[in-house]
Amino acid sequence: MNIMLFHSTYGLRPAVHAAAARLRAAGHEVYVPDLFDGRTFETVEEGMAFKDEVGKDELLRRAVLAAAPYSERGLVYAGFSFGASTAQTLALGDEKARGLLLLHGTSDIAENASVDELPVQLHVADPDPFETHDWLNSWYLQMQRTGADVEVYRYPGAGHLFTDPDLPDYDAAAAELTWKVALGFLATL
Repeated sequence: MNIMLFHSTYGLRPAVHAAAARLRAAGHEVYVPDLFDGRTFETVEEGMAFKDEVGKDELLRRAVLAAAPYSERGLVYAGFSFGASTAQTLALGDEKARGLLLLHGTSDIAENASVDELPVQLHVADPDPFETHDWLNSWYLQMQRTGADVEVYRYPGAGHLFTDPDLPDYDAAAAELTWKVALGFLATL
């Protein structure tokens, strides 16, 4: 499987490279674009400020350019938090998308979005300050209306970016379960 993996607002950190290595070890081809041009951040606030400074449109343009050379092959789009939001936007706009793996994040869904049974898997903390219960319920229904085949996995007590061992949110048990389930999902695509 060809996977386009997008980083969070912390930037392209070691945890993203470790995730890519884990996916490669499972036999996948993984592309890890750097949408922040080498910048990484110590806090979510710094990363969000940089993201806002660069702008949503420019970051989406960078993501589209990163995916374009590989999209004909049928990509699985994946990402962490902000990167999951980016992955979702690209997957819903790419008729050749093979799947969507969302880790710690979702995004708004265009009213005219439509897919043909796109497999989607979301892994999210419960509760998550960025992905509230009301938001996730609405998101789930909207994704189903697009034609996506959606699975949601919630991890009680985990922090927002619970798969990143270098952050305070890290939860080893939740992270390992996430990767076990995610690798099983990818194996079915």
